[in-house]
Amino acid sequence: MSLPPGFLDELRNRVSISQVVGRKVVWDMRKSNQAKGDMWAPCPFHQEKSASFHVDDRKGYYYCFGCHAKGDALSFLRETENVGFMEAVEILAREAGMTMPARDPKAAERADRRTELTRVMEEAVKYYRMQLSTQAGAEARAYIQRRGLTPETVSRFELGFAPDQRQGLFNALVQKGIAAELIVEAGLCAKPDDGGAPYDRFRGRIIYPIRDARGRAISLGGRAMDPNARAKYLNGPETPLFDKGRSLYNHGPAREACGKGQPLIVCEGYMDVIALAQAGFGGAVAPLGTAVTEEQLHLMWRIHDEPVIALDGDTAGIRAAMRVVDLALPLLEAGKALRFAILPGGQDPDELIKAGGPGAMQKVLDGARPMVDLLWQRETEGKVFDSPERRAALDKSLRTAISRIRDASIRRHYGAEVDRLRRDLFGFSATGGQGGGQGTGQGFTAYREDRPFRRRPFGAKPPALPLPATRSTLLVAAEGEAVPDHLREAVILAILATHPVLIPEFESQLETMRFSDPAHERLAEAMLQAIGAGEILPRIMQAAGADLDRLLRQPHVRTAPPVLRHDDTAFARMCLAEELAKAEAARAVRAEVAEAAEELEGLADEGVTWRLSEANRARERAERSKLDDTSDMGEDRAALSAQLQALIDGEVWRKRKG
Repeated sequence: MSLPPGFLDELRNRVSISQVVGRKVVWDMRKSNQAKGDMWAPCPFHQEKSASFHVDDRKGYYYCFGCHAKGDALSFLRETENVGFMEAVEILAREAGMTMPARDPKAAERADRRTELTRVMEEAVKYYRMQLSTQAGAEARAYIQRRGLTPETVSRFELGFAPDQRQGLFNALVQKGIAAELIVEAGLCAKPDDGGAPYDRFRGRIIYPIRDARGRAISLGGRAMDPNARAKYLNGPETPLFDKGRSLYNHGPAREACGKGQPLIVCEGYMDVIALAQAGFGGAVAPLGTAVTEEQLHLMWRIHDEPVIALDGDTAGIRAAMRVVDLALPLLEAGKALRFAILPGGQDPDELIKAGGPGAMQKVLDGARPMVDLLWQRETEGKVFDSPERRAALDKSLRTAISRIRDASIRRHYGAEVDRLRRDLFGFSATGGQGGGQGTGQGFTAYREDRPFRRRPFGAKPPALPLPATRSTLLVAAEGEAVPDHLREAVILAILATHPVLIPEFESQLETMRFSDPAHERLAEAMLQAIGAGEILPRIMQAAGADLDRLLRQPHVRTAPPVLRHDDTAFARMCLAEELAKAEAARAVRAEVAEAAEELEGLADEGVTWRLSEANRARERAERSKLDDTSDMGEDRAALSAQLQALIDGEVWRKRKG
C-alpha cells in the first residue's frame, strides 16, 4: 500500500514520540528536561542500569548511546511491538485521530488473500496440535518424551501430529467451511495428477509450525515417524505466505531474546532450535530445509550483529560452514560479522546439551571462532607446503578468497590476519628470516596491497625506521585507497570542531557518514552527543579530547582555509557542504565501479560500460559543483579543494624513489 505525500510527516507531527516510548520505559527525571522534550531512560533494547537512551520530542527521534539504536516513533513501535511498517502506521494513525488513506484495490485484494491463507494455516496448526493428544498420537508423544522435551516446550513451539490418513486434515478444514482451493494454495494439501480430490501433504509426521517474525503461521515442517520414509524431514512448499529462502524457524522469539542480550545461534534443524531454547538459549534459529541464503544472512544481521553459526562437527557440518563462509565474504561490512562454533565429536546441539548440559553448549559458544580462521583452515588443513610452488598456490587461493570482500577496510584486516597466520605457519622470525625449514622469508603484504613480493638486494642496508612524528601523521595512519577518504574526513571533522555551531546543522550528514578511522568515528560520535548540550566544544573535548588534539595537530588540517579562518562561519559552511558532497560522491563512485567490475567476465557488455561512464560523470559533476562564488570565498574554497586533491592525486603517502 502506498501512502500519499505528506501523510507520514503529518503523522509524525501529531504524535509525541515521548508518549509512544513512555509506554515501554521509565524516564530518569533527574536527567530529563520535560519542558524541552529532552527525555532520558534506560534503553529498552539492551540490558543496562544507566539512562543512555535519549528521546528528543522536538526532532521526533530516539538514540541510544549504548547500543546505538535509533529511529522515530514508527521504528520504535515496529521494534518493540514486532509489527510491520503499515501496521505501525495504522496504530499511530488511530492514536493521532487520522484516517488511513484508501487502499489500492489490487494491493488490498492480495493482502486479503494472504489474510485468508493465514487463517487456514492457523486452523491447521490447531488441528495437528489436537491430534497429538489423541490415541493416534501416542507414538509421537513417546518420541517427544524420549527427546527430553517438557510439556511447556511442546506447548511453546506448538508441536502437533499428522495422522497417517490421506485426507484427515482436508476433511476437517472443509467441514469448517474452508474452500478446497485455499487449503491447496496454503500448501497443506496437494492435488493428484489424475485430478482427484486433494490429499494431505503431511501424513504420519510430527508437525512443527513455522511462523514469521510477526508470529503469523506461514507453513509447516514435519518429521516422519516411519524410519523408512523417503524424506525424514519435509517442509511445506513455496506459497504466497512462505518463501523458505527468506524465512527462519523461530524468528520472532529469537529476535526478542537477542534484544535482551542473548546471542543469535544459527543451527541446522527444528529439534536443535527447540533443544537450545529449552536449555535457556532463546536466540536460536534455523534455515528451513536449505543451505543458508543471502536473504537469510541479512535477516540474521538485522537480529544480531554477530550471529554464531553452530554446526555439527561432522564432515557435512564442516562443509556447510564453508558454504556459509563463501556466501558471507562479499557481504561483510564493519560491525556485521559471523563466528563459527563447531560442535565436538560430530554432535548436534541437542546431543551436546543432553550429554553435558547447558554449560557444555555455553563453552562451545564461548570458543566460537572468527570466519578468517575457517577460511585459513580450509586452505591449509591436511596440506604440506614444502616447496615454493605449493606455497605460491596457497597464496593464490587465499588472495582469491580475500579479493571477494567488497569492504576495503575489512579486506585489509583480513590480509593482515592472513599475513600473521602465514608467518606462524612458515616460521618467520621478526627480521624476516626463516625458521623450521619452510617459508619464503617475506611478509605477506601482497594480500593488502595486491603487489608482488620484493626482496631487498643482498648486502643492502635496511631502510631507516620512520621518525615518531612521521608515524603519527594521518597520511601514515591510513593505507592505499583509504587515504583519500582519510584526508577528506579529517578536514570535515576539523571544520566542525573549529566551527561547532555548524554541527547541529549538518547532524544528519554526520550521522550517516562512514569513517575509515576509529578515531574519526569516536570524534564524530562525540560531536553528535554534544548536540543540544549548550556549550558544544567543551563536551567534545571531554568525550574525545585526545582524538581532537591529534587531528588538529596534522599539518594538512591546520593549514586548511576554513580552519585558519575560524571567525568566518559562512565560508566554513560552504566548504563543509562541498567536502561532504564530494565524500559522498566518491564513495558512490567506488561502490558503483566495484559492483560493475564484478559483472566483467571477459568483454564488458554495453550495460556495464554505461554504468561505469555514468559513475564517472557523477564524480565530475560533484567536482564541478560550486555552492556560491561570491566575493573571494570561491577562491579560498577552490584552494581548499585543490589542496586536498593535490594530496590525493599526488599520492603523497607513498614513498618516493631517490
